[in-house]
Amino acid sequence: MDNALSRDPKRRSFFWGAILTGTLSIPLIYSLFHLLRGIFAAKATGLSAVAGGLAEAYVTLGVLLSLGLPVAAIVLLLRSFSAGHQLRALISVLCICACVLILALTGLFVWALLYLPRIVGGAG
Repeated sequence: MDNALSRDPKRRSFFWGAILTGTLSIPLIYSLFHLLRGIFAAKATGLSAVAGGLAEAYVTLGVLLSLGLPVAAIVLLLRSFSAGHQLRALISVLCICACVLILALTGLFVWALLYLPRIVGGAG
Protein backbone atom coordinates (compact mmCIF):
# COMPACT_ATOMS: atom_id res chain seq x y z
CA MET A 1 0.00 0.00 0.00
CA ASP A 2 0.88 3.62 -0.32
CA ASN A 3 2.92 5.19 2.52
CA ALA A 4 0.61 8.23 2.71
CA LEU A 5 -2.36 5.92 3.15
CA SER A 6 -0.72 4.05 6.01
CA ARG A 7 0.35 7.27 7.78
CA ASP A 8 -3.02 9.06 7.76
CA PRO A 9 -5.64 7.08 9.72
CA LYS A 10 -8.48 9.33 8.54
CA ARG A 11 -7.55 8.72 4.92
CA ARG A 12 -7.36 4.97 5.59
CA SER A 13 -10.81 5.04 7.24
CA PHE A 14 -12.22 6.91 4.24
CA PHE A 15 -10.66 4.44 1.82
CA TRP A 16 -12.03 1.35 3.56
CA GLY A 17 -15.44 2.96 4.15
CA ALA A 18 -15.74 3.77 0.45
CA ILE A 19 -14.65 0.24 -0.48
CA LEU A 20 -17.29 -1.27 1.84
CA THR A 21 -19.98 0.99 0.38
CA GLY A 22 -19.03 -0.01 -3.15
CA THR A 23 -18.90 -3.66 -2.22
CA LEU A 24 -22.43 -3.43 -0.87
CA SER A 25 -23.79 -1.47 -3.81
CA ILE A 26 -22.61 -3.80 -6.59
CA PRO A 27 -24.65 -6.89 -5.57
CA LEU A 28 -27.71 -4.73 -4.84
CA ILE A 29 -27.60 -3.09 -8.27
CA TYR A 30 -27.07 -6.48 -9.94
CA SER A 31 -30.01 -7.95 -8.02
CA LEU A 32 -32.28 -5.06 -8.98
CA PHE A 33 -31.36 -5.39 -12.66
CA HIS A 34 -32.01 -9.15 -12.43
CA LEU A 35 -35.39 -8.40 -10.81
CA LEU A 36 -36.42 -5.97 -13.54
CA ARG A 37 -35.25 -8.29 -16.30
CA GLY A 38 -37.37 -11.10 -14.83
CA ILE A 39 -40.43 -8.88 -14.54
CA PHE A 40 -40.12 -7.68 -18.13
CA ALA A 41 -39.44 -11.18 -19.49
CA ALA A 42 -42.52 -12.61 -17.77
CA LYS A 43 -44.59 -9.49 -18.52
CA ALA A 44 -45.62 -9.65 -14.88
CA THR A 45 -47.41 -6.79 -13.19
CA GLY A 46 -48.58 -6.10 -9.70
CA LEU A 47 -47.14 -6.15 -6.24
CA SER A 48 -46.62 -9.91 -6.18
CA ALA A 49 -44.11 -9.77 -9.06
CA VAL A 50 -42.12 -7.01 -7.40
CA ALA A 51 -42.26 -8.60 -3.93
CA GLY A 52 -41.15 -11.98 -5.24
CA GLY A 53 -38.24 -10.42 -7.10
CA LEU A 54 -37.17 -8.35 -4.12
CA ALA A 55 -37.31 -11.38 -1.85
CA GLU A 56 -35.12 -13.30 -4.28
CA ALA A 57 -32.70 -10.38 -4.51
CA TYR A 58 -32.37 -10.10 -0.75
CA VAL A 59 -31.87 -13.81 -0.28
CA THR A 60 -29.10 -13.60 -2.89
CA LEU A 61 -27.54 -10.59 -1.22
CA GLY A 62 -27.97 -11.84 2.33
CA VAL A 63 -29.72 -9.94 5.08
CA LEU A 64 -26.74 -10.17 7.44
CA LEU A 65 -24.47 -8.72 4.79
CA SER A 66 -27.00 -5.92 4.35
CA LEU A 67 -26.78 -5.11 8.04
CA GLY A 68 -23.08 -5.59 8.76
CA LEU A 69 -21.36 -3.84 5.88
CA PRO A 70 -23.32 -0.56 5.99
CA VAL A 71 -22.77 -0.16 9.73
CA ALA A 72 -19.04 -0.80 9.35
CA ALA A 73 -18.85 1.58 6.39
CA ILE A 74 -20.71 4.33 8.27
CA VAL A 75 -18.37 4.01 11.26
CA LEU A 76 -15.30 4.17 9.05
CA LEU A 77 -16.63 7.09 7.02
CA LEU A 78 -17.59 9.06 10.13
CA ARG A 79 -14.04 8.60 11.42
CA SER A 80 -12.63 10.00 8.16
CA PHE A 81 -14.03 13.53 8.53
CA SER A 82 -11.33 16.17 8.94
CA ALA A 83 -11.01 19.90 8.37
CA GLY A 84 -9.61 20.95 5.02
CA HIS A 85 -10.83 17.91 3.07
CA GLN A 86 -14.15 19.07 1.63
CA LEU A 87 -14.16 16.60 -1.28
CA ARG A 88 -13.50 13.69 1.06
CA ALA A 89 -16.28 14.92 3.34
CA LEU A 90 -18.72 15.22 0.42
CA ILE A 91 -17.97 11.72 -0.83
CA SER A 92 -18.25 10.43 2.75
CA VAL A 93 -21.69 12.01 3.15
CA LEU A 94 -22.86 10.49 -0.16
CA CYS A 95 -21.56 7.07 0.85
CA ILE A 96 -23.19 7.37 4.28
CA CYS A 97 -26.51 8.24 2.59
CA ALA A 98 -26.18 5.15 0.36
CA CYS A 99 -25.53 3.00 3.43
CA VAL A 100 -28.55 4.46 5.24
CA LEU A 101 -30.67 3.65 2.19
CA ILE A 102 -29.42 0.05 2.24
CA LEU A 103 -30.23 -0.18 5.97
CA ALA A 104 -33.71 1.23 5.34
CA LEU A 105 -34.35 -1.31 2.57
CA THR A 106 -33.14 -4.10 4.83
CA GLY A 107 -35.44 -2.90 7.62
CA LEU A 108 -38.36 -2.74 5.19
CA PHE A 109 -37.59 -6.27 4.00
CA VAL A 110 -37.44 -7.63 7.56
CA TRP A 111 -40.68 -5.82 8.43
CA ALA A 112 -42.40 -7.24 5.35
CA LEU A 113 -41.08 -10.70 6.10
CA LEU A 114 -42.34 -10.66 9.69
CA TYR A 115 -45.54 -8.60 9.65
CA LEU A 116 -46.93 -8.60 6.12
CA PRO A 117 -48.12 -12.25 6.21
CA ARG A 118 -50.12 -11.43 9.36
CA ILE A 119 -51.73 -8.40 7.74
CA VAL A 120 -52.53 -10.12 4.45
CA GLY A 121 -53.62 -13.38 6.10
CA GLY A 122 -55.94 -11.56 8.47
CA ALA A 123 -54.42 -13.07 11.62
CA GLY A 124 -54.12 -10.22 14.07
